[in-house]
Amino acid sequence: MGFISEFKAFAIKGNVIDMAVGVIIGGAFGKIVTSLIDDLVMPVVGKAIGNAEFNNLFIPLSGQDSKLALAEARKGGAVFAYGSFITVVINFIILAFCIFMMVKAINNLKKKEEAQPAAPPPPSPPTSEEKLLAEIRDLLKAR
Repeated sequence: MGFISEFKAFAIKGNVIDMAVGVIIGGAFGKIVTSLIDDLVMPVVGKAIGNAEFNNLFIPLSGQDSKLALAEARKGGAVFAYGSFITVVINFIILAFCIFMMVKAINNLKKKEEAQPAAPPPPSPPTSEEKLLAEIRDLLKAR
């Protein structure tokens, strides 16, 4: 089997396509969660800790002014940007929780599916002995 035909067989398999769809949806879902964190959650957290732009929280390590924006402080040297890190950690926790809930829901559906009793198998066709006995019975009834 040639290289191209092997690749074609691999690429067309259902699992690869399912995985590709999952990656695309996961990327889009990640953007939604990032927007949720950056645009809704972190402004509330920043307001709660004193009108701070949470992503701009840092400790200067090269003598920069701590009142600068993070981008400006980074131009002046190294900074310990703990606000950005905390934002990413919160983003990860929310994303992991959402994935956990989706997997849990799928597992519950699988359990319900497995719990349902299987349909009884169709009755087996009568054996030749049973057919002969039925014919004898019918003949006796006819007398």
